[in-house]
Amino acid sequence: MTKITELSKTRELVSDGAWGTFLQQKGLQPGECPELWNLTHRQEVMDIARSYIDAGSDMIETNSFGGSRYKLEKFGLADQGYRLNKAAAEISREAAGTEKLVLGSIGPTGKMLLLEEVTPEELYDAFREQAMALEAGGADAIVIETMTDLDEAVLAVKAARENTSLEIICTMTFDRLVTGEYRTMMGISPAEMIQPLKEAGATILGANCGNGMSGMVDIVAEIRRADPDVPVLVHANAGMPVYKDGHTHFPESPEETASFVKALSAAGANIIGGCCGTTPEHIRRIREAMQDN
Repeated sequence: MTKITELSKTRELVSDGAWGTFLQQKGLQPGECPELWNLTHRQEVMDIARSYIDAGSDMIETNSFGGSRYKLEKFGLADQGYRLNKAAAEISREAAGTEKLVLGSIGPTGKMLLLEEVTPEELYDAFREQAMALEAGGADAIVIETMTDLDEAVLAVKAARENTSLEIICTMTFDRLVTGEYRTMMGISPAEMIQPLKEAGATILGANCGNGMSGMVDIVAEIRRADPDVPVLVHANAGMPVYKDGHTHFPESPEETASFVKALSAAGANIIGGCCGTTPEHIRRIREAMQDN
């Protein structure tokens, strides 16, 4: 299959939307392990993957965001990491068929290198195990996402690059400061992430979570000013979360989300999808807006 980097040079691509909030709608309870659903609720996970394909996604992720041994150990599943990640990729592979792409999702471990909660070698090994399992399950690329610590992100990229044959995507999560600038929780700007992550082996960079589409326009523009050529992926929330009546709501409608596609494209985005709160309808509207662009 043609690599994502090559496809992104010929046309804009549509990614998928939220998984975590979708799993909750399917019945995932607080304190449950989402990745365990790959074994216990396979059809529900398959339904999510297929819904995004039906909505027009060119690529879908896997239900493996928290699939590192460090996240899984909280559920007593640290020794099941390979099996759960492989199953996640197999489900998305079946849903995607041979025409669409599968991105193996890897999220942060929750361990802090700065506080010496884990060594670089231990982190590398955990990411290696996860990436290899996702490749074995049929992923076309690895997407390392929602990173705030550049050192952890670099280790994840290296582990995936050195132990699989897959393309590596890396997105970080940025917050808007009162000054109008964007930084991760660890103080990294969009421009500052580019060179270290490319040197580690990432071929597509971007941002996810933390912002609605409007904030992503500025982030993409900063990345593009610093690097005119690297393909840029955006997975934006459906607006900034609002806590109301005991629940977290994401206020941005599919129409509102899609209204930013033109500005994102102009800023330099190559791949556009959604994160928390986005639904198949958000993705369908993004696809329509992209076709009209």
